[in-house]
Amino acid sequence: MNEAASGEERAQEFEKALEGSDSSVARFEGHDRTPVEKLQHFLHSSPAAVPLIVLIASLVVFALVIGGRFFSPFSLTLILQQVAIVGIIGAAQTLVILTAGIDLSVGAIMVLSSVVMGQFTFRYGLPAPVAILCGFAVGAACGFLNGWLVARLRLPPFIVTLGTWQIILAANFLYSANETIRAQDIEANAPLLQWFGNNIRIGNAVFTYGVIAMVVLVLVLWYVLNHTAWGRHVYAVGDDPEAAKLSGVNVNRMLLSVYTLAGLICALAGWALIGRLGSVSPTSGQFANIESITAVVIGGISLFGGRGSILGMLFGALIVGVFSLALRLIGTDPQWTYLLIGVLIIGAVTVDQWIRKVAG
Repeated sequence: MNEAASGEERAQEFEKALEGSDSSVARFEGHDRTPVEKLQHFLHSSPAAVPLIVLIASLVVFALVIGGRFFSPFSLTLILQQVAIVGIIGAAQTLVILTAGIDLSVGAIMVLSSVVMGQFTFRYGLPAPVAILCGFAVGAACGFLNGWLVARLRLPPFIVTLGTWQIILAANFLYSANETIRAQDIEANAPLLQWFGNNIRIGNAVFTYGVIAMVVLVLVLWYVLNHTAWGRHVYAVGDDPEAAKLSGVNVNRMLLSVYTLAGLICALAGWALIGRLGSVSPTSGQFANIESITAVVIGGISLFGGRGSILGMLFGALIVGVFSLALRLIGTDPQWTYLLIGVLIIGAVTVDQWIRKVAG
């Protein structure tokens, strides 16, 4: 009893010692964000917001300057037709850049795939569906080669794709003998090759199958990147490959899959290119690699990898299309288009660096 009483007294003395101490829950309060910091955080969490704002602003400005000619359904759908190929190629470029890489060979893969589709049909007499599948196989093989060199041999993506760009481009000219397959011959013997050139009319608006393919492709990839494990792994590899590896991601396999899928998408662009031009030309699409990078950069996708939205790439491609058509309607020198696009590229990278300070 005496021991119990003494223990109770000690407990009471201990409780008395705590009287007056702070019993509130610990809180970590930061300073109130300024409007600029709030904007910075918003843009960081919504990477497609900047190109969307620029796209809407440019549409409004040019509509006021040019008037009804520009803001007509025909003109707006014409912009979509003009950027369809760049949008498809840009989707392939987006996947690679999200992994902190870059692919300078996308345009060459696209053209080689289209040449294979045409030559296999007219030189070897294969049915058009089989020739198209062969073109897709060539595109996937080129993408796999890029991925293998980057993932397995640890070579820089810029150097790898710069080399394969030259190799694929040379193979394209050597194999095709610089021969163009005429649109009349394709229409008469293999119209399936021109399928993406067919269109649907809704009033004065004209939507080609190539435009529909671009929109569907972007939406599918947006869902995959944002709602599947594979998509999350793409962002993880681009953000920090070592951390991704430690968390169980097979980085080499991811890179192989990304580059191979990019090659397949380039082959799709090659098929759409035949529909757009009507013919199979080994000299077409020479600037597709630069145009795809332009769409990606203006679209707010970070060249350092791990941040951005494929919807932003689509908005970036549309911005270029809007500026090109609007300045043409105004009657300005075409060089002004390149000048303004150059300014947009530098501005987009500047904004990206400013937004990245949040993550830093």
